[in-house]
Amino acid sequence: MRVEFYKRENKGRVLAGWDATRSKRTRVPGTTMAAGKSIPHDLAQYVIEASAGYRNGFWDLVARGATFKSTGRRRTKPGRAVIATHRHQLAGAEQLAGLHLALWRARRPSAVTENLDRALAQWNALVPGQPLVFTWPSAHGAIVDGAAVARDAALARDAALAGSASAR
Repeated sequence: MRVEFYKRENKGRVLAGWDATRSKRTRVPGTTMAAGKSIPHDLAQYVIEASAGYRNGFWDLVARGATFKSTGRRRTKPGRAVIATHRHQLAGAEQLAGLHLALWRARRPSAVTENLDRALAQWNALVPGQPLVFTWPSAHGAIVDGAAVARDAALARDAALAGSASAR
């Protein structure tokens, strides 16, 4: 699963959000929230779960087809079943994130400190239009040039239009 974290500006405020793409090109629209001075919660949660190799937490369940209300996708019976089966581990992921974030903010090292530091530096370097891209379950992301993203989208759109025109 590919997960893109991004910044957007709205009326002078910076917003943080994410979108994911599961296999078979299934898009999972993520949440958007106000961005504070530190690492956004969803990015921190992702990095902590990935760094710890935590399975059956939020991000692993999204990758496996869970349909959460917060993602903006229609809830499906299989997607709800994935969540119900792993509800205890899902709660554990939130506790794990809370513990590691508290240690990180107190500057007490843990197994995920280095990856949180890297993600925060990348987040701070991010400009609107550039996604910070991760591939689950990797804890290492990369900033993608916003112009390249727009160019690739335009090329894909042009190829799709050319394909539909030749099919006529």
